Amino acid sequence: MINAPKGIIVPLITPFNDDETIDFQAYKKVIDFQIESGVHGLLVGGTTGEYHVMSLEERKSLIKAGCEYAAGRVPVMAGVGCFTAKETIELANYAAECGAKWGLVLPPYYHHTSEDGILEFFKEIAAKSKVGIVIYNYPEATNVCLSPEMIYELSQEENIVSVKESADFGHLCKVLTLTRDIDNFSVFTGEEHFMLPTFSIGGQGAFGILVNLLPKEVVKLYELAVEEKDIKAARDLNSKLSGFYDLMEAEGNPYPGPVKAGVDMIGLKGGKVRKPLTQTTAELKSKLKEQLIKLGYEVK
Repeated sequence: MINAPKGIIVPLITPFNDDETIDFQAYKKVIDFQIESGVHGLLVGGTTGEYHVMSLEERKSLIKAGCEYAAGRVPVMAGVGCFTAKETIELANYAAECGAKWGLVLPPYYHHTSEDGILEFFKEIAAKSKVGIVIYNYPEATNVCLSPEMIYELSQEENIVSVKESADFGHLCKVLTLTRDIDNFSVFTGEEHFMLPTFSIGGQGAFGILVNLLPKEVVKLYELAVEEKDIKAARDLNSKLSGFYDLMEAEGNPYPGPVKAGVDMIGLKGGKVRKPLTQTTAELKSKLKEQLIKLGYEVK
């Protein structure tokens, strides 16, 4: 049985060269920075990693490199969602061969199906995959909302071990209540604004675009709230970070441009976003720089 994830998992950016090829040397430095900063796991090839503007071979190369660079220091989750169950299973099992522990899977979208169709989709993937399956509920992006009751049913499948909730907070609360007593199933938020509230009601972890830029601070937020039970200190830290939360989504959500610009400012390579995404505006970069200086960073 594959254990459920917990803690802070960074949805890694993908640095690109000027010709939009993947800069694997910069990618390794980003991964080293994250692991040295204390994150509990890496998500390679997720939405923040711009998988949706990559070929299948590029997605595979990113998963392989991410696992190699992590080198067992922290577990790896791979973005393996595809339009069909068959394709998803093939990519999930490729990720397993590379060393990934979990696979993040969106529901089928564009041509909407019934609830039975969604349930069958996830159950088939879970039964035939060699990684633990993490459900990605992101209705803003997919226009498909998985009901709390559906997630509860899926949580009882042996190889479905977690959900990444990027719906509203009320939805997350219902999912957490329904799945609280399910062995080996964890509930994550995928939204920065919901990190501290999620921890305070028993959620097991968080993803967040901001982790790419401020991993130490976000890991500390988790430690204060979950491990040390020091809610006052967690609230104080959350207040310091809150200025970044809106900036991460100021020019679109999901959109990795602002966090890539911030990563450039602290001396790593975030780089450009890949077309058809557009680059971060000078105005937003200025606001981001101001927030980093306020937090005590020297910026370029």
